Order: sequence, then C-alpha cells, then structure tokens
Amino acid sequence: MKPTKIIIGLINPKSPSNVGAVMRAAGCFRGDAVLYTGQRYDRAAPFYTDTHNASYTIPLTHVTSIAHTIPAKMKLVCVELVEGAVALPEFQHPESACYLFGPEDGTLSQALVDQADAVVYIPTVGCMNLAATVNVVLYDRIAKSASTVANDALIRHSRDINNRLKR
Repeated sequence: MKPTKIIIGLINPKSPSNVGAVMRAAGCFRGDAVLYTGQRYDRAAPFYTDTHNASYTIPLTHVTSIAHTIPAKMKLVCVELVEGAVALPEFQHPESACYLFGPEDGTLSQALVDQADAVVYIPTVGCMNLAATVNVVLYDRIAKSASTVANDALIRHSRDINNRLKR
C-alpha cells in the first residue's frame, strides 16, 4: 500500500456538485483521500459531477475533525484568503499534506488557521468556487513536483475516447 501524500479536507461543504468536482480533481491530480465535516453534504442529493468515478478509488469520508484524523507527520495546509498567508505561487508544497478548504458560503475558523502548518491563498481578485480552488492548488502542487510525468503516454491515457488529436 502506497503512503498517503495528499488529503483534501472540506469543512462543511454544501454543494454536492462541488464535492463531485473535488472528487474528480482528486482523481486527476493523484489525491489519496477526501475528508469532509458537517452535515450539509450528507443531507444533499447524491453528486453527479464525479464523471470519472473517482469515488470508487478515492475514499470520500465524513469525519468529525479533519485536523485530528490526518496522520501525525502530515502537514496541515489551510487554503483561504487570510491576511499574512503565503501566495500560492511562492508556496513550497510539503511532501505529505492535507489541504483544508472552507465551505462555499463561509470561511475556515480561526482555530483551524491557528493549527495549520501553513496558510496559503490564491492571488485572485475576489474569491473562487470551492472546486476551482481545489483544482488550482492541486495543479500547482503537481506542476512544482520534480516527479511529474508529462509525456504523450500520459496524454493518451488521460484524454477522452473521442480525442485522437496529434501535433
């Protein structure tokens, strides 16, 4: 079994479509698990935007506390518009991290920010959608990684069956 390196933590997400899109992002960018807190998602309708069925291979688990659930050596990285946070382009991702994202209609608590090993923000004008934020952070992680595989074999494996374009 491979070691857990990337956990996505969602604090009280409300939108099943956003959680589905987060699951797809986890599948695309090699996330190991998605944890979530709160009851709103459980009461919402089943999500349909996980079109790659990532939920079959990546656990989506309800927990009471994400900070107390992650492995002891894993770094907790809050992603939020917080004064004094590090801009994502300047951030060096830890080898093993739980990226914590707040709800679509709220923010992370000060207590979670205080517990974090790092606090990062995406330098945008205005705030981004939850799933978009997860995609940007995970893309940044993989783009900065020395072990990123980027070649035609990956393209052939990743593209839609209707796409046979060549350059």
